[in-house]
Amino acid sequence: MYYRQLGKIPHKRHTKFTKEDGTLFREQVMGTKGFSGTQSILYHHFMPTEVSKSELARSYLPEYEEMGELKHRHFLTSKLKQKGDALSARDYILGNDDLLIGIIQTSQGMDSFYRNGDGDEMLFVHYGEGKIETMFGTISYRKGDYIIIPIGTIYRILPTEKAESKFLLIEAFSQLTTPKSYRNEYGQLLEHSPFCERDIRGPEELITFEEKGSYEVITKSRGHLHKHVFNHHPLDVVGWDGCLYPWVFNVEDFEPITGRVHQPPPVHQTFEGHNFVVCSFVPRLFDYHPEAIPAPYYHSNVNSDELLYYVEGNFMSRKGVEIGSITLHPSGIPHGPHPGKTEASIGKKETMELAVMIDTFKPLKVVKKAKHIEDSQYMYTWVE
Repeated sequence: MYYRQLGKIPHKRHTKFTKEDGTLFREQVMGTKGFSGTQSILYHHFMPTEVSKSELARSYLPEYEEMGELKHRHFLTSKLKQKGDALSARDYILGNDDLLIGIIQTSQGMDSFYRNGDGDEMLFVHYGEGKIETMFGTISYRKGDYIIIPIGTIYRILPTEKAESKFLLIEAFSQLTTPKSYRNEYGQLLEHSPFCERDIRGPEELITFEEKGSYEVITKSRGHLHKHVFNHHPLDVVGWDGCLYPWVFNVEDFEPITGRVHQPPPVHQTFEGHNFVVCSFVPRLFDYHPEAIPAPYYHSNVNSDELLYYVEGNFMSRKGVEIGSITLHPSGIPHGPHPGKTEASIGKKETMELAVMIDTFKPLKVVKKAKHIEDSQYMYTWVE
């Protein structure tokens, strides 16, 4: 990510920066990969290490199914019920050693603060609006936003009062970035990238809290949730600068790459993490070869599992899915259009579909609790 600055900072890093009363602001270097990765420097009113109570809360890791038959899966997230705030309402559906994938449905603001100490998080806003208060400043969110929250960021989600927000959630065990294929050797997004730095926004306003008191921060790390009680408000930052911070990209700003014949899924790539990628299927013109078949060809994911989250529109190659459906097409067996969908696509000029795809390079495991929202007959929907 590119350099940003908010609030007040000293002229030089690692030098004296004092308040009006002569006491020091507390400098915190927050970086990845042992000082050789992305980093920012934050300046706090209080020591970020000032904790009055620490305790182990519980494991957050879901329980997975035992190995069953190899088959395509379909989960109906519309059957999930709203419960609690954006932390307690996390319903995990699938996961592996590289990431967890789930759904959040909530209309309740978070009282406690939260930080992920294991990796970055991505929230895709299916619907709803509100704001996210973070140590780097406040971010407003709306439908279609991809929100990237870096590892270690203290934040809380506050949906607009009495209005539900629904998020597709990725909890990564790595850093989430833009695709390497879209960047030059200096890190700038190239001309052929379907989006650029102009489309990305960071925190809009840095609001500093100087209150002392008792504030709970839930920290996710090492497979568990931990409770830390601060003696001061955790959002006490007066200024920061650097290249590590939460940022937002709206899917409406993704400019699709099209061609005379059907383009492969990598042209839809939007983000990447360790052993997985995230792609955006957006409204676009179809292929313009006079004999083109716009529907995708049947293909075998011999090295990756493919997950699709259906946001809106009529997905051209599928039948029986609905808004909020998640389909999983595992590696090892082919998948492709449902019967009749290939023929129906011929001659069509455009599609208005919107979906998020996650391809993982290690097999995904299904969370046991997801069984109650599964369409058990999905594997057989290709039988004519």
